Amino acid sequence: MAKRNITIILSALVLFSAIRYRELIEYGINQLRGQLSIVINARAIDEALKDQKIPDSIKYKLALIQEIKKFAVDSLGIKESKNYSTYYDQQGKPSIWVITACKPFAMEAYEWSFPFLGSVSYKGFFEKEKGLPELEALRKKGYDVDYGTASGWSTLGWFKDPVLSGMLRKKEGRIAELIIHELTHGTLYLHGNVEYNENLATFIGEEGAKQFIDSKFGENSPQKIEYLAFQEDEKTFGDYMVFSCLRLDSLYKSIDKTVAKEVNYHKKFFFIKDIILNINKLPLNNPERYRFTFPGDKLPNNSFFMSFKRYRKKQSDFQHELSKFEGNIKLWLLHLRSENN
Repeated sequence: MAKRNITIILSALVLFSAIRYRELIEYGINQLRGQLSIVINARAIDEALKDQKIPDSIKYKLALIQEIKKFAVDSLGIKESKNYSTYYDQQGKPSIWVITACKPFAMEAYEWSFPFLGSVSYKGFFEKEKGLPELEALRKKGYDVDYGTASGWSTLGWFKDPVLSGMLRKKEGRIAELIIHELTHGTLYLHGNVEYNENLATFIGEEGAKQFIDSKFGENSPQKIEYLAFQEDEKTFGDYMVFSCLRLDSLYKSIDKTVAKEVNYHKKFFFIKDIILNINKLPLNNPERYRFTFPGDKLPNNSFFMSFKRYRKKQSDFQHELSKFEGNIKLWLLHLRSENN
């Protein structure tokens, strides 16, 4: 009788969990299906390099990624894995779409909770249509939302992440940055701390890319000059956007909640418009890359600005920490891993 009661209780708990977490389970199944589709249809890079139908320009980038990965493991202390040993042809189509959301009058990101990952401030979909209902639901709740594509992602070792054909459109330094960024996630990932994880991967990706370019092409190479100019612009633009986040935060804290919402939205609109217009005054090497055009009265929202806080807020802090290890990423990363294990 006791065993029967236990069975009934366990069955009830399983049923309750299935109902309670139905949406999460469905999402997980869809993500698994999308990930497996890519993994199954990816081919080994060694095989692709022998394929006469693949252009030499693609083969050059694939071989370069193999070198980047080896450098990351040997020289930067990145954890060795089978990631980026396969190649997936996207056929010109995005592979993943990502939702982000933020409160309309606070620099506070909406977060989703997932097993193993904890709370994260973005949610990905392998099919654009799958994310549209959630995007609309968040919009109806009043959140500022954004839905865009991602150039890469990390499954933290759960799958063998492939090189995506879209990655190969980038220049050498930016490919190195992207690959090292994603490999960093698989090396050190703090549960539920998106801002730390993304800032760390951004920092190691950029610093590691510089070191790889020096090693592969030389300190005064065209590849190094191009990447440094790109990075200088990224820092100038990123610092400006992080500062703009602080300004927006101050604005929202000063807003009078007793007045009509339309008044505050009007104030927010012109504040953000001023931020965007002043991008034209930044000392950029390639200003066209950062030139924004907005249809009608559409401007970036809080979700857009939060992405800079998510990826670039801690860059100066990490630069200071790395200097204690005389710029040796391998020693610093070993220290970080020992601290967080």
